[in-house]
Amino acid sequence: MKISRILHAGYVFESQGTQLLFDPIFENPFSRNCHAFPSVSFDLDQVRQLTPDAIFISHFHDDHCSFDSLHLLPRTTPVYLYCLFDELFVLLRELGFTNVQSLAVDVPVQVGAFEVIPRRALDDDVDSMFHIRAEGLNVLNVVDAWMDPETLEQLAQYAPWDMVLWPFQTMREVDVIAPSRAGHAAPALPVALPEEWPEQLQALSPRYVVPSSCQFVQEPWSWYNHAMFPVTYRQFAQQVGAWLPSAQVLRLNPSLAFELTAHALTAAAPLLWVLPVGDQDVDFDYRPGITPPPTADIARSFAALTAAQAALVRDYCQRGLLEKYAEMELPDDSYFADACVWQLTVYDHEGAGQRFRYRIHGDTIAVAGDDQAPGWTTEIPAAKLYAGLVLGESLTSMYVRIAGAHVEADADADIADDPLIRCLFNDAFGAYQAAQLRRLKETA
Repeated sequence: MKISRILHAGYVFESQGTQLLFDPIFENPFSRNCHAFPSVSFDLDQVRQLTPDAIFISHFHDDHCSFDSLHLLPRTTPVYLYCLFDELFVLLRELGFTNVQSLAVDVPVQVGAFEVIPRRALDDDVDSMFHIRAEGLNVLNVVDAWMDPETLEQLAQYAPWDMVLWPFQTMREVDVIAPSRAGHAAPALPVALPEEWPEQLQALSPRYVVPSSCQFVQEPWSWYNHAMFPVTYRQFAQQVGAWLPSAQVLRLNPSLAFELTAHALTAAAPLLWVLPVGDQDVDFDYRPGITPPPTADIARSFAALTAAQAALVRDYCQRGLLEKYAEMELPDDSYFADACVWQLTVYDHEGAGQRFRYRIHGDTIAVAGDDQAPGWTTEIPAAKLYAGLVLGESLTSMYVRIAGAHVEADADADIADDPLIRCLFNDAFGAYQAAQLRRLKETA
């Protein structure tokens, strides 16, 4: 079995003339501002020549299911997707794929020499894992998922696994969105790996462990690069090596490939269409306690919106946001169940902020004056708000900044209650892929 790394959670599996692609991404950056780490480029002419026997997609997130990447592949290629929402299957067929199949947990799919079995993830409304079998070998591709005890018990029956592709990098998403809450409580180095990992990896008892997924950073100037990803490749290898002394931790950078047999692992010919750029043995540079720059400074890093784009953002803040909020149902335990003044500040490319204030009480919202201090504040660059509205950009790349007295005081406060986040992302399934599809059709 030959296993090659594309990027992030993307892999090529080959055996006996069968070639499968898993979560293929042929873009750098992808998801708008996820830059490959280590850096790579792609020979897209060679990518267009690929004729895989099937494509497997673990879940609908845009760093796993990108239409700009899938657009390069033959439309007759079967696409197997784990997703509970019909909309994405419709969009894939609109992209032109003629054989799009829904994956079900524990139901095997046979493609040539391979048997691929989706396994249930902890968040099974979103994620799946892949159990990949060929040549008598068992490989577990955990993708981005977390594993619950029942699934671990099920998978432990196949131990020792030949290889596990393990999502090694935890993300401090909440702390970069609401850094005032993190304060000085940011973890010091080295960061403790999740406490359930030793038990899980020991139960699986793999021969080889590959640190997988999260193979990216943000823009070169971004403070996220030192705040989002706290685990290094070196730390992961050291700690997993201590938990599994008989296993080998293997870093598989983009383009690299190995031949896996029941007795050995040997280097194989790399993917010629994945082109490494610069030093490939880079590692994450996490800096606990880093001071985030003002949102105004971040906004200056983005290009100016056109007059029409700026008008769209302004109209949303004055009208569209209120309409969207009124359509939604607020959870009973939300901070906004009690009356509150919320302030939204949108910063343009020169760092100038336009402030909008709203009075919120439960499911009602109205424009408010400046006579009362806000209890909750949200900041965002105008370019990123536009991208969220029109281009389907995801939350973790939008540089949203949330603050408020309760945010600092209440560790259990849910930042997902933020009105902007709710209005942008409630019922916004498939927005990124839909925006990609519109653009691809316009440029066809």
